[in-house]
Amino acid sequence: MNTLGERLHYARKSSGYTQRSLADSIGVSRGVIFNLEKNKTEPQAIVINAICKTLNINKDWLMDGTGQMNNTSQALQSAKILAELYEVAKGLSENEQRYLLDVMYKLEPGYQKHSAD
Repeated sequence: MNTLGERLHYARKSSGYTQRSLADSIGVSRGVIFNLEKNKTEPQAIVINAICKTLNINKDWLMDGTGQMNNTSQALQSAKILAELYEVAKGLSENEQRYLLDVMYKLEPGYQKHSAD
């Protein structure tokens, strides 16, 4: 994979996105993704950043092929998990949220529970 377009195409397909679904996810038209994959346009930093975040790929790999494709930093993975937990929890009742917290405290016995009561 010698070009940004080839790497983008590979990463997008590997992540199960169509051009349209990736475009919708980052708020651009499908044509933007098409043109990037065909190396017809110069990528804008904001678009590249959004693509990398959505596909969880390394920006250096996408831009110039250096490093690993996947962005596997522990902090990024933890942040994504926490964001997903938040999205699920905010739809729960207060009692359900407290129950979820109790379950989490039981999973981590050394954690000192800070009561909000």
